[in-house]
Amino acid sequence: MRQSELFSKTLKEAPKEEVSINAKLLERGGFIYKNSAGVYTLLPLGWLVIKKIEGIIREEMDEIGGQELLMPALHDKKYLKTTGRWDVDVVFKIAEADGKEPQFNISWTHEEIMSEIASCYVSSYRDLPFSSYQIQTKFRNEPRAKSGLLRGREFIMKDLYSFHRDEKDLDRFYEIVKNAYTRIFEKCGLKTVYTLAAGGDFTTNYTHEFQVITPVGEDTIYVCEKCGYAENKEISQLQDEENCKKCGGNIKKEKAIEVGNIFRYGTKYSEPFNLKFTDEDGHKKFVFTGAYGIGISRLMGTIVEVFHDEAGIIWPEEVAPFKYHLICVGNVSKEADSIYQDLQEAGIKVLYDDREKSAGEKFADSDLIGIPNRIVVSAKTLGEKSVELKERKSGKIALVKLDEIKKI
Repeated sequence: MRQSELFSKTLKEAPKEEVSINAKLLERGGFIYKNSAGVYTLLPLGWLVIKKIEGIIREEMDEIGGQELLMPALHDKKYLKTTGRWDVDVVFKIAEADGKEPQFNISWTHEEIMSEIASCYVSSYRDLPFSSYQIQTKFRNEPRAKSGLLRGREFIMKDLYSFHRDEKDLDRFYEIVKNAYTRIFEKCGLKTVYTLAAGGDFTTNYTHEFQVITPVGEDTIYVCEKCGYAENKEISQLQDEENCKKCGGNIKKEKAIEVGNIFRYGTKYSEPFNLKFTDEDGHKKFVFTGAYGIGISRLMGTIVEVFHDEAGIIWPEEVAPFKYHLICVGNVSKEADSIYQDLQEAGIKVLYDDREKSAGEKFADSDLIGIPNRIVVSAKTLGEKSVELKERKSGKIALVKLDEIKKI
């Protein structure tokens, strides 16, 4: 991709109303555009990152047997009325033109939709277990729409739903998803803490969150420094303890960002939709269900909160929009064009800064955008039949011979 043709521009200053690091850097770097509080456009650079994250998630969900589908974003009120969630504060309701009571809402979650669908296709124990997931935009009437992508009114989410014959099988799959989630976040460069939490508007059972420890986090968790057991402040008994009862280790209070959560529902959503199966003995039983969510755009914002410096973003290579940032300095465009062509032919994802800007401007933008590796082509490097290769994260610089470029 030639940077001169890229639809977006970097900004020298962050918008004054933004306070979070992720909002400042993503807007300055040309990844997102703020339309209103909690509502952002993902510009081409930002969409490339989202697609990378989605790719990681799809790989892991497919690996554990999840089948991808896409459910409607427009929901008849009968669904939330059935489970008593029509009047939950976060629900966006669509007003009727004739002034009557709203008949529809736009999606904030899909337990009801998925349960009704499953009730039409599950009849026997032979139909279980199964799991389906989707990647879709969600809408929530967030009263604290701030912190950039960390707390939005419109956001991209992956939600997985699983269906089982009993609690034992649900617990088995719950552990499988836990491990898959850990791998997803590791591939995104993040270390997460598996944290016991409340069920909120979804369930009265305890759930688990995947928390990333960072000083800017809005959640407070208590973590055992020895065994890693953790609880969210909302339900934690650890806050009153000096040592963990499980292992005797020290308890530490941390700020964190939640990037994923998993729920065991039991039969909470099966009963309202009469979701039953017939077992081997001919008995009708309610299906046990679970749900597992990852806020994809929120995850993107979290990565920026964790990986940045004073100059800009430092993308982990797995989620970076491009692997290399090729920069032409001075009157060497012919040689830089040739290198760009070679990299493209080798299948290497590269952003080529061919703009008529000063070297200083190009380097500043490169640091801001945060692509993992920078290749500089200049008269000086060409004099040594080389290019300069700089790693964004470490700042390490090396000269690479022109005939070795494709091998990097």
